[in-house]
Amino acid sequence: MLHDLYTARGEALSGKPWTVYPRPQMKRDSCINLNGEWAFFVNNVEKGKILVPFCPESLLSGIKEHFPEGSTLSYRRTFTLPEGFHRGRVLLHIGAADQKAEVFVNGKAVGSHFGGYEAFSLDITGALRPENTLEVRCTDDLRNLSVPYGKQVLKRGGMWYTPVSGIWQTVWLESVPETYIEKLNIENRGTSVTIDIGKDIPGTVTVAGLGEYSLKNGKVTISPENPRLWSPEDPYLYEFTVTAGEDKVESYFALRTLEIKKIGEYRRLCLNGKPYFFHGLLDQGYWPDGLFTPAAPECYADDILAMKKLGFNMLRKHIKVEPEEFYYQCDRLGMVVFQDMVNNGDYGYVRDTVLPTISLTYQKIMPDKGLHKDENVRRNFLAGMKATVNQLKNHPSIFYWTIFNEGWGQFDSDSVYEQLRKLDDTRWIDATSGWFRRKKTDVDSRHVYFRKVNLKAEDKPLVLSEFGGFAYKVEGHIFNTDKEYGYGSYDDLNAFCDAVAKVYMEQVVPNAKKGLCAAVYTQVSDVEDEINGLLTYDRRVEKLKEEKMLPVADALQKAVEEAVCTV
Repeated sequence: MLHDLYTARGEALSGKPWTVYPRPQMKRDSCINLNGEWAFFVNNVEKGKILVPFCPESLLSGIKEHFPEGSTLSYRRTFTLPEGFHRGRVLLHIGAADQKAEVFVNGKAVGSHFGGYEAFSLDITGALRPENTLEVRCTDDLRNLSVPYGKQVLKRGGMWYTPVSGIWQTVWLESVPETYIEKLNIENRGTSVTIDIGKDIPGTVTVAGLGEYSLKNGKVTISPENPRLWSPEDPYLYEFTVTAGEDKVESYFALRTLEIKKIGEYRRLCLNGKPYFFHGLLDQGYWPDGLFTPAAPECYADDILAMKKLGFNMLRKHIKVEPEEFYYQCDRLGMVVFQDMVNNGDYGYVRDTVLPTISLTYQKIMPDKGLHKDENVRRNFLAGMKATVNQLKNHPSIFYWTIFNEGWGQFDSDSVYEQLRKLDDTRWIDATSGWFRRKKTDVDSRHVYFRKVNLKAEDKPLVLSEFGGFAYKVEGHIFNTDKEYGYGSYDDLNAFCDAVAKVYMEQVVPNAKKGLCAAVYTQVSDVEDEINGLLTYDRRVEKLKEEKMLPVADALQKAVEEAVCTV
């Protein structure tokens, strides 16, 4: 029996479409938001109205149903363009639709996209009329494990969650000139930044407080004399405008340095030239009423601020790519992101969980060149990785990419590391989070459950990329009253709080003195059966308080500082 925790959020049940600008790092003054009610059909049978951008499985969508695998989900609505909107080309943007989307305007096919976690755009100018009908047809099939699927499964339970299909991010229209800025590449090189618009259009970049710079071959490098460096404690953003030909976009960048330095006996992750302890949480990005999509974009800032209030400075975004709004809030509010790629391929409980958990030797000896040999699996994973990096790499809050998690879909990680390094050589890469470590990775990344955290730093910076996961059930805020999932259970709130603080003070802090650079506690919130969050699934109850956790944050940073002082 599933507990009706959603009634506590009565205001959310009515559902409101997102209206926030969907691409905060590349803003134009032309935007028509198409979120709201659409006619919804499954295999050409009308199912009523669906509220976009919420997936049909969610309460907020108004549908609340998962349809058989391979079904065609059709979304239809009409629109007219206001006078003066059309100034050259009209682009249709869809933030994400799982898995395959085919788009029709006035019955004419205008394009398609394959991949459920990345944004895509189509030029629909040639199909437009004074009044228009837009149809998006989505097909999703979780039986096909070659396609990245993350934590979605057909039979949810434990650490695997309710499946999501169809449109789950904002749909919008944008008007651009005939020649326009198609992309904006912002590359941070420590105390300088290069802005590249991808084509040679005469123009300028105007940075607030710094002045105007001319584009040469579509590029410009800016090196402020007295750079203000971004950090969780001072998340300073430089706002700028690019004017190129008849086009103009607004954006922002940040300056910060990411290095690996040997300090004393250990290699450490350094932010802005100094060792920094990345005190983080696993963040699944699931919501009880919207599943992949929170009821309102403000929910992202709420989560981030709740975790900052407890002293955390990092979120590991776990096997999911969020809407741009999430990363913008991390940029703005000062929350570092360790970003995972989305897994595909088969999962083997014994191979990928049981044996690595009970045997440290097995974690090291498993070769991965022969794992997941299917070429579709490998090709689709690499395509998803490339799309993820290209979509997110402008965000300064992202410090770190995770390729494979606990062997899920893992193959030839040394080669994949090299491919990712070519896509982005400005961030740290964790090739194998948890186990099945090979040679090429920037960090030594470990998961520790069901045993004491006692790690030995070797030749790479040491990262505890998952641990903890203690379970505490808050009555009245439970998704599943019959089953619960976590790593060690506590019936008393004070005992739970003491256990979390104790594992940090007695195990993590001593390891920080011995080379540990980052720790990721499981997790931000409860998720379905999992009751091991610091927040309940509905985000209405905080299980931990500042007085318990702020001393932990202080102790972790002091441990790093004291280790440096002994050099």
